[in-house]
Amino acid sequence: MKLTGWMKATFAGLLSLTALPSGTAAQDKPKEPTKEVHTIDSSTPRERQIELALSAAPTEVSSKATVYILGPKGYEKAREGTNGVSCFIWRSFKETMQVSAAPACFDAVGSRTLMVTAMHREELRAQGKSDAEIEDDIAKGYKEGRYKAPGPGFLYMMSSENYFYDSDTKQWGVVPPHLMFYAPNKTAKDAGYESRSPTMVPHMTGDGPETLMIVLAKKPPEDSSSGDSHKH
Repeated sequence: MKLTGWMKATFAGLLSLTALPSGTAAQDKPKEPTKEVHTIDSSTPRERQIELALSAAPTEVSSKATVYILGPKGYEKAREGTNGVSCFIWRSFKETMQVSAAPACFDAVGSRTLMVTAMHREELRAQGKSDAEIEDDIAKGYKEGRYKAPGPGFLYMMSSENYFYDSDTKQWGVVPPHLMFYAPNKTAKDAGYESRSPTMVPHMTGDGPETLMIVLAKKPPEDSSSGDSHKH
C-alpha cells in the first residue's frame, strides 16, 4: 500500500475520529512506532499474522477465505479458502519506515487484481527495491497489461487492530472499521467535489487503476449460533 497517494491525507479525517496519543502532553518528542505493537514483518509469528488477517472481515466470510502471511520473500499462502475471498496484512511505508499494518480481505475481483499488485510490491521490497523502483515497476505493469484494474467490488478492512502512524503529528491512530469500494480512475469531481479532502464523503484514496472509495462500516457481532469460526 502506497503511503503518499493512499493513506496519509485520506486517513487524516478518519484518524481524527479515533486518534491515539503517542505520549503525554509533557513529552517533547513523541514515541516512534513500536515494532512489537504496530508493525508486521516476516518474523511475526504465523498464528498472529493469520489472526490479524482474519480480523478484517466478518467471521462468516473470513472463516472460508484464503489466507496469506508475510514471509522472507514476500507473501506466502497459509491456507486455501473456498469462497474466493483472500485475507492478508497490507503494509505501507514512508521511505524505509513501516507506518501501517492493515488487515484486509479482498473479494474475488480484488483477489485477481489489486491483491496481485500488493503481493508484487512486497516481493520487490524483500529484494531491497526502493519505493520509487517499486512504484515504477507497478506503473509499467499496468501500462504493459500485466496488471488489470478491478471491476465492481470491494474489500473488507473491519479489524479493530488497524493502526496507522502519522509521522507529521507523531501519533498512532486506530483506523475505524470500513469497506473500500473499487473506483478505478475515478476523481473527486466524479463524486461532486472540486478536489480531494479528508472530509469528503465517501473518502477517496489511491490513484489511477487503484483508486478506492472508503465507507465506514460497523462489524457485525459474532454469532455464537453459527458454525463458522476463525479456524486455521
